[in-house]
Amino acid sequence: MLVVDDDPSIQRLVVITFEMEGWEVLIADDGLAGLAAAKRESPDAILLDVMMPKMDGLSVATELKADPDTARIPVILLSAKAQAGDLGAGMATGADDYITKPFDPLELLERVNGLIAR
Repeated sequence: MLVVDDDPSIQRLVVITFEMEGWEVLIADDGLAGLAAAKRESPDAILLDVMMPKMDGLSVATELKADPDTARIPVILLSAKAQAGDLGAGMATGADDYITKPFDPLELLERVNGLIAR
């Protein structure tokens, strides 16, 4: 699992939630670092914040889904933006899911597991 988010509290929450379930969790603090980590590590899933420095999550998701080497990795966008237009813009990148902050960690875990199982 790769978590790309510039908020340390979100990083900690996701790490704790997923490591308790046996996942190995990698962290990237910005979009450019996240894109590089995704290409280098080929994680089972990517949690991707929308609003980040250096490269926003929508751009990262678009690049990941356009690259044959990373296109099959499930990408879940995380965002405080909850309007229908925001959701539409997120899903237009090819992302597999869009979850608004704040989120329930157990629901996040269920949704990630569901995407992995498919």
